Amino acid sequence: MSTAMVRVVGAVLVIGGGIAGIQAALEVADQGFKVYLVERSGSIGGVMARLDKTFPTNDCSMCIESPKMVEVGRHPNISVIPNGEVISVSGREGRFTVRIVRRNLYVDDRACVGCIDICASVCPIELPSEHEFMIGGRKAIYIPFPQAVPLVAKIDTDHCIGCRFCEAACERDAIDYFRGDIEEELEVGSIIVASGIEPFDPSAIPEYGYGLLENVITAPQYERLLSPAGPTEGRILRPSDGKVPEKVAWIQCVGSRDDEYPCCSSVCCMYATKEAMATSG
Repeated sequence: MSTAMVRVVGAVLVIGGGIAGIQAALEVADQGFKVYLVERSGSIGGVMARLDKTFPTNDCSMCIESPKMVEVGRHPNISVIPNGEVISVSGREGRFTVRIVRRNLYVDDRACVGCIDICASVCPIELPSEHEFMIGGRKAIYIPFPQAVPLVAKIDTDHCIGCRFCEAACERDAIDYFRGDIEEELEVGSIIVASGIEPFDPSAIPEYGYGLLENVITAPQYERLLSPAGPTEGRILRPSDGKVPEKVAWIQCVGSRDDEYPCCSSVCCMYATKEAMATSG
């Protein structure tokens, strides 16, 4: 290994804005270092922002995470880069050059103040909400969730039909369909990868009925039903008919402890117990 002296850059890149990335960014920034927090979605928060309760204490998930999100947004040493993606990393430890592309999605974050009701009310497109694990709805122009940081609208360019109704309705002229993506280059001394998780898609195992039977849902989707901020405002209702179910059953280890994936997920017992307690209570 070369022993050549390298001028260390006193800045840190954190990739991923979930709870791990948030906590890492705060701890590094509190030590006086500049932090760039890159999040590929429109808001920091990650999966924890979509949960109702946390195991084992059943504390409100957003009651724990939301103050940290606000602190990140206000911290003088942290720059949040939403809708961002790292496209290349070069250099060596102590001095990395990182290229980032930020998807502008037609909304000027310097002008938008998050008054989404005006823009969304004129949008003709209805789509499933990623924040609700696809069981709630949103428009093609939307804010991921009410406590989003930053609180800025984004346009789903994959489904927007270009009617520009939202552009005409926006009172702050924050929407511009001619805005392009922005590439920027950062110099950092260290990189923390906190890229988060994606829930397993059980439709790959058809014998359990997910995707075939309307009332078979995933644990994350059930979590949103339990949440007072979810699509049913905390009421447990069957997707098929909107009625209260008489019984609820949990199937464990879907996508794990089988011939293809023999390992234990290490989490399904915890969240099933948590959800069962919340349901019985």
